[in-house]
Amino acid sequence: MSIKTKIITTLSVLLVLVGTVAFLIKFCFVFGEGVKAGELNRLVYKGYIFKTYEGYIIQAGFTSKGGRSSSSTAGAAVQSNEFYFSVKDKAIADSLMYHCGGKNVELHYKEYLGALPWRGKEKFVVDRIVAVHP
Repeated sequence: MSIKTKIITTLSVLLVLVGTVAFLIKFCFVFGEGVKAGELNRLVYKGYIFKTYEGYIIQAGFTSKGGRSSSSTAGAAVQSNEFYFSVKDKAIADSLMYHCGGKNVELHYKEYLGALPWRGKEKFVVDRIVAVHP
């Protein structure tokens, strides 16, 4: 084996290792975990090749028109934020679809740095239902 072949082989192996580590960090490393609460607005099962459960909840809240520094409530307005998520587990998705539509729910999620087509469209993946409020 020549020196040139050894260098090319070593660089190729190193490139594959760096690519594998980058892929694992981007798509498999759990960046954050948390709980979001809001009214479950929609959960659908969709996709062309990879069928996944995709949904969102609406989180109601108040915001001031003057920005964060404003302490008076005279300029306050109602604001709704939407939290888009995917669900991998069919049992959790069925429970959300058939028992929680239109109800206030608390959902535990994991946040990834990237989405995989077979895991769902969103970076946020719900892994359990914490509570359901009528």
